[in-house]
Amino acid sequence: MSPPRRVVVCGAGVMGASVAYFLARRGVAVTVVERTGVACAASGKSGGFLALDWSDGTPLGPLARASFALHAELARELETDYGYRRMDTFMVAARERGAVGGGHRVEAPGWLDGAGVVTATLGSTETTAQVQPARFTTALIDAATTRGATLRIGVVEEIAQRDGAARGVRVGSETIEADAVVLAMGPWTSRAARGLRLPAVHGLKGYSVTLAGADVPAHALFVDYRTADGRALEPEIFPRPDGETYVCGMADPAPLPESAEGVEVNNASCEVLARAAGRVSTALAAAKIIRRQACYRPVTDDGLPLIGRIPGVAGAYVATGHGPWGMLNAPATGLALSELIADGAASLVDLRPFDPARRR
Repeated sequence: MSPPRRVVVCGAGVMGASVAYFLARRGVAVTVVERTGVACAASGKSGGFLALDWSDGTPLGPLARASFALHAELARELETDYGYRRMDTFMVAARERGAVGGGHRVEAPGWLDGAGVVTATLGSTETTAQVQPARFTTALIDAATTRGATLRIGVVEEIAQRDGAARGVRVGSETIEADAVVLAMGPWTSRAARGLRLPAVHGLKGYSVTLAGADVPAHALFVDYRTADGRALEPEIFPRPDGETYVCGMADPAPLPESAEGVEVNNASCEVLARAAGRVSTALAAAKIIRRQACYRPVTDDGLPLIGRIPGVAGAYVATGHGPWGMLNAPATGLALSELIADGAASLVDLRPFDPARRR
C-alpha cells in the first residue's frame, strides 16, 4: 500500500501542528483545518513545562523521554525563538495566611523570599525545561507551511468516508479531499468523531494568570498551597525568558463549550493564583496581572492519550488526550504518528499503549 500523498490534519493546536510539521518534512501535502486560530485553546494557554523523567515507570515514560530530546532538537532545527530553555525545578509549601514551619529543607533560590518553604529539588537543567506554548505551536505551523502545508479556517463536521476509508473531511458544505485524516482537536475531538469507535475524550478546565514586572530566574515551582478557607491547591509557577511569569493550578468542573471562543474566565480563581504566587516571592507579589485565562485540557478515562489508527476507518488517525503533558509529548507524538501514516509503523516509540482500539 502506497503512503498517502495528501493528509488533512484537523486542529491547529500543538498536536496538529506537530503532526503537520513532521508530515510536511517528509514531503507529504498537508492541509491543517482549524476552527478559530493557531494555538487558540490549551496550546496557547498552558504552562509549557517539560520534564524528561517524570513519567518513568508508566506507559508514557518512553514517549516523554523521546519528546524531551526532540524538543532540544527542534529548538535548533526551527531557528525560531519560542522561549525554549532548561530550568531548575523546586517543590514549595506555602499558606495564604501564616508561614510553614521548619524552614527550607534544601538550599532555596534567593528570590524565594516570601512565606513559602522550599521542600525539595524536583529537577535540574538536565531534566526539566520549558517553551512558550503559543509561540512553539506557531513555530511548528510556520515551519510546516514553509514546507508546503496550508492552513484553512473552518469547522470540521466529520470525516468523509467511502468504502470504509477516509477520503477527506467535510467543512461546512465543502469536502476537502485527502488520502488520510488526522483528528487532533483536543477536547473537541469527540464531536468530530461521532459515530466512530473511539474512547471518549473529555475537557478538564483550568485557570491561569500571567504576571509582568518580576525579573526572576529560570526556576519552575510546584506549590503545595492552602487557602485561608482550607482549600488544598497545587499552583504551578513558571517564569519565562521574556520577563513574564505564568501561574496555573485552579480546576473547574464546568462543561466543555461549543468552541474555544466560548471558554469563560473566572476572575476570582485567577486572583487566588496571583495571591499564591505572591506568598512565595515578594517580586511576584508586586507583579501585575496582565492576562487571565482559562482552557480545557483533553483527557481520557484511563489517563493515556489516543495516538494511532481510528478503528474501522482506513486512513483515519487520532492524536489527543494528553492531559497536562500535551506540550511535552507533542513532538514525539507528531513524529511517531507521521511514521505510522507514511511508513505503516512507528519506529520512534511503541504506540501500542496509546492505541485507540485498546477499549471502546
